[in-house]
Amino acid sequence: MQLTKNFYLSEFTHSQTASRFGLNNSPTDKVIDNLKLLCEKVLQPVRDNYQKPVIISSGYRSSAVNRAVGGSPRSQHQFGQAADFTIPSVDNWDLAQWIWKNLNYDQLILEFYTGGNSGWIHVGYSPRHLNQELTINKWGTFGGLKKY
Repeated sequence: MQLTKNFYLSEFTHSQTASRFGLNNSPTDKVIDNLKLLCEKVLQPVRDNYQKPVIISSGYRSSAVNRAVGGSPRSQHQFGQAADFTIPSVDNWDLAQWIWKNLNYDQLILEFYTGGNSGWIHVGYSPRHLNQELTINKWGTFGGLKKY
């Protein structure tokens, strides 16, 4: 199923953890609607801006898959409202900065970035637009524009 011009449902439901443990990772219609919104409002604009494939490393997670990977019980991944991704050859700091300056989101997290294409971007989207920026590492703040 095509969600937007460049994104397909299968990119968000593929899970090595689900396959390994025989877990169901099939989304409901509401989750699919949320994934479409995430793609329309965040991921497709990112793809259009950079003109390069966006690689989804974690998309939708059923509650069973989310537990198996040690995800937060409140993770937006469970509702089709979050994705972890990178764009090969694009510095994740620069990518996070572009999203921060140009798009609305709930959470924008630069995870385990140490320079270049290291780590990944986590973005959560729902209509509430909390626009919260975070980093997961020990070197500084994201919202303060401090580059590592």
